Amino acid sequence: MQEHVSDPLVGTLVDNRYAVTSRLARGGMSTVYLAVDQRLDREVALKVLHPHLAADENFLGRLGREAKAAARLSHPHVVGVLDQGSDGHTAYLVMEYIKGHTLRDVVRDRGALAPRLALALIDPVVEGLGAAHAAGFIHRDVKPENVLIADDGRIKIGDFGLARAVTSSTSSGALIGTVAYISPELVLGKPADARSDVYAVGIMLYEMLTGQQPFEGEVPIQVAYQHVNGTVGPPSDLVPGLAAEVDELVQWCTANDPEKRPVDGNALLQELRHIRTHLTDAELDLQPPAAATAAAAAAPAAAQQRTEILAHSSNPTTLLPGGHPAVLARPPAHSPVQRPGLALPDDEDDAAGWAPPPPRSGKWAERR
Repeated sequence: MQEHVSDPLVGTLVDNRYAVTSRLARGGMSTVYLAVDQRLDREVALKVLHPHLAADENFLGRLGREAKAAARLSHPHVVGVLDQGSDGHTAYLVMEYIKGHTLRDVVRDRGALAPRLALALIDPVVEGLGAAHAAGFIHRDVKPENVLIADDGRIKIGDFGLARAVTSSTSSGALIGTVAYISPELVLGKPADARSDVYAVGIMLYEMLTGQQPFEGEVPIQVAYQHVNGTVGPPSDLVPGLAAEVDELVQWCTANDPEKRPVDGNALLQELRHIRTHLTDAELDLQPPAAATAAAAAAPAAAQQRTEILAHSSNPTTLLPGGHPAVLARPPAHSPVQRPGLALPDDEDDAAGWAPPPPRSGKWAERR
């Protein structure tokens, strides 16, 4: 969604190539602009880093390496990284521009979703992550804001390069993640792997099915504490009648111990597709309670609190239990999208048309 604000970069030409036409979003690490690549005559999303990152030579070196790596990741469900560079004091990433909206918009506007639609929306996200994991990439900041839904229905996950660079930056610290979706091991300062992304997917799926996040708190540190010390309950506690297989899928993804989660996105995708092809129509089309569909609109302030970044940095810190430091900062910029309207299937029956091919082998019954 374009922001109608005054911005000195709008109307300028960055690096003698990218003509900035409007500002899309601003967050804790960057500002995202809609721009026209004058060399190739196409619209792109131009993510311009904030000055404190652009002035850090170590970070810029890391960003360059991560951007080059991310640019090699080509998949229908991953936002492409097209270019990276600097122009004077302006450091930037250029990404594929997706005109549409985000999964955050869907959850905010529609609340809890029927299982058929929730599983259809999460499927391409998991497929994209699976491809990234197979290529050796870990996202580290999977969240609804980074899931882009194009006006034509394509679904992509974005922000691979920037999240990877920030997690290893000396200026930003070794830990970043939106606190509502951050895995227990990342809260504790342990290394991320594919199972950390899987955990975030499980939290997102819980939110899509129930209309609310499993952990809440007045400040982000309280939410982080619950990720480490709490347990994500079954979504059926809030959506009576939800299929046991869906409950088990969410709780499998969100196990506190990474060893008890799917090993990567591809393992999760296989089970997800097995469930989608084996649940009955009645189970897939179960309508959530009216209270659940209104949950997102009931507490916008709390939702904003839970989208704060949890990161090690030179800023004042709060100690997690056990002495682990955490810093509460602003969230990163929203994904580069416009939002003229939610281009979703008109109803959950239409979502059935999104069904992927059946899995090569079904292991759900074996795991149970």
